[in-house]
Amino acid sequence: MAQGRGISAIMLLFCMLVLYSEIAHAKTYVVGGRAGWTSNMTTWHEKNFRAGDTLLFIYNSSQHNVVKVDEAGYNSCSASTGSKTYQSGHDFIQLDPGSSYFICTFPGQCEAGMKFAVIAT
Repeated sequence: MAQGRGISAIMLLFCMLVLYSEIAHAKTYVVGGRAGWTSNMTTWHEKNFRAGDTLLFIYNSSQHNVVKVDEAGYNSCSASTGSKTYQSGHDFIQLDPGSSYFICTFPGQCEAGMKFAVIAT
């Protein structure tokens, strides 16, 4: 019985170390670099993102927002009901595996290039 508990404890420790390793390697990226979340975002995203990385969107919240949308919303510059909207001007968003799409829904902003698509491996 004690041997079983010891093996369980070792397995739990191993799992925690693997999880910590993944978290420790996650990075935070300021979307748009020094310019922040602005129009013409298509040239900024040439990075290799990983699931668990965090995007930091910095912007003037009286003029912009960040809305997480699906691919159709990204392509049409429109957010469907239930899309997650961020509006603090200093938003941290952790990436899930796969594709993520973000737009600004203030009038004319997305159409001017204030949108961002990323693939996290």
